[in-house]
Amino acid sequence: MPIFKNPNFDFLKWRWPAVGLSLLIIVAGVVAMTLQGGPKFGIDFSGGTIVVVKFDTPITEDAVRDAIRGVADENVVQQFGSADANEILIRLPQSGPEAGTSLELGANAVRAALEQSTLGVFDVINTQLVGPVIGEELRGRGINAFVFAMAGILVYIGLRFRFSFAVGAIIAVAHDILVTLAMLTFFGYELSLNVVAAMLTITGYSLNDSIVVFDRVRENLRHMRRDAFDTLVNASINQTLSRTIITSGTTAFAVLALYLFGGEVLEGFAFTMLVGVISGTYSTIFIAAAAAIVISERRASRRAQVTSAPATSKSKRRSKKARARARA
Repeated sequence: MPIFKNPNFDFLKWRWPAVGLSLLIIVAGVVAMTLQGGPKFGIDFSGGTIVVVKFDTPITEDAVRDAIRGVADENVVQQFGSADANEILIRLPQSGPEAGTSLELGANAVRAALEQSTLGVFDVINTQLVGPVIGEELRGRGINAFVFAMAGILVYIGLRFRFSFAVGAIIAVAHDILVTLAMLTFFGYELSLNVVAAMLTITGYSLNDSIVVFDRVRENLRHMRRDAFDTLVNASINQTLSRTIITSGTTAFAVLALYLFGGEVLEGFAFTMLVGVISGTYSTIFIAAAAAIVISERRASRRAQVTSAPATSKSKRRSKKARARARA
């Protein structure tokens, strides 16, 4: 059942304010990322050691920092999980080109320092060791996966619909990824394998939404040939609005539940998905449609100029011949 009955919202009226808002978020994210020295890579990509320790009694982060002061810097200790779980995450970042050979030694040093402290009984419940070579390889594979996905999208939509639609979909997907990266930076999340998987999922989700709208545009081209292209696109967005909202809403609720109750391990993935679903719906309505309209209008204008140029040349030649006959 449609949640909107014959909607007729003028979405394209707000396309430029929407583009401005997106640019503001993206630029703010780039500035924040630059100030923190680049993207905040997780252990999967940067290499290093993560040790998760569970204490029998309540413990503070400062107490753990003091206990391992000779092993790790102050900024590598943080609470893990809920406040009453008494779990602390300790991260030893990669410290040099030879760090990969001593990752396990770092984990053992953390354990030894905690045993010599007066913090009480504890258990090491998780240890992750990632060498620098593996981290660099994973980072390269993540980038390649995204680039190949974008290339495949461009080819598929270009052949299936129009080139302007393909470019619009690519711009919308790039918009969703950049907005998601900005939000991850604002809220302090790291780029891990889970986050990269969520971004690739966002790519497919955003693409699917855009294709639904573009497919309706192609159908309406048969019946609304005399209407302006932006009017046709706006009508297509309204006609698919119920489907877009229902799909986005159900997905957002599921991801929100995963974010709230999925635990620490899935928090980054769920947050990325939640931001991506909202951004994907937003970009389908405003960004993808606006880009397709601008590109289509420019291509139509160029074709009109090319078509009118020979006619203009012929009229000039005819006028010259007429003037020559008049003088004769």
